[in-house]
Amino acid sequence: MPTVTVRNLPAEVHRALRVRAAAHGRSTEAEIRDILNQAVRSPGGLRLGTELRRYAEQIGGVELPLHRDPSPIEPASFE
Repeated sequence: MPTVTVRNLPAEVHRALRVRAAAHGRSTEAEIRDILNQAVRSPGGLRLGTELRRYAEQIGGVELPLHRDPSPIEPASFE
């Protein structure tokens, strides 16, 4: 899992993080992870699949031609 180091964090910010973590019953590190997680996964964030479906509905849908070879697929040989 990736690691992030934050340098030059003001003492008052660190104290506030420790107090906030204690209020939530977790470590300062766990509190910081939660804050970052909430910051990047906001409920109003873009959902690509939803946006693509909405766009396709606006233009009347999309027809994709499917070209499939009807011959049976041979299993892989590992010899």
